[in-house]
Amino acid sequence: MVQIARAAESDVAQLVELLQSLFAIEQDFAADPGRQQRGLMCLLRQPHDRAALFVARSGGEVTGMASGQLVISTAEGAPSVWIEDVIVAERFRGQGIGRALLRSVIDWSAAQGATRAQLLADRDNAAAIAFYQRAGLDPTNLVALRLSRLAD
Repeated sequence: MVQIARAAESDVAQLVELLQSLFAIEQDFAADPGRQQRGLMCLLRQPHDRAALFVARSGGEVTGMASGQLVISTAEGAPSVWIEDVIVAERFRGQGIGRALLRSVIDWSAAQGATRAQLLADRDNAAAIAFYQRAGLDPTNLVALRLSRLAD
């Protein structure tokens, strides 16, 4: 039986492993366990009404994760949630865990007043894009741009 709950600091090592598998398939990011650990700890230390990190657990093992962070959308005139790091361990895929994690982030953000959810997916990750579309997320006409390092 899989349970979805807020992550704890004791989950971080297993979450870093999940992120390594996620970043192995993403073209724009590279696995760096130290950075991932710092990022997860930053998420966990955010006020619970600003960020949420959810895990799926099966028998004490972390089998999946998803996070959400609120930003203010001037287009919406309300908070919007950025969803990141939706990943389920390969041997647990196809059991509805990803959908449950995504739903947990969306429900949490709606309870905080968010009116829109948004996320990024690799253009060539057809399986992820199909998953998100089945979950009700629609493609946009926007293009994601980034500045990799703000300061050296």
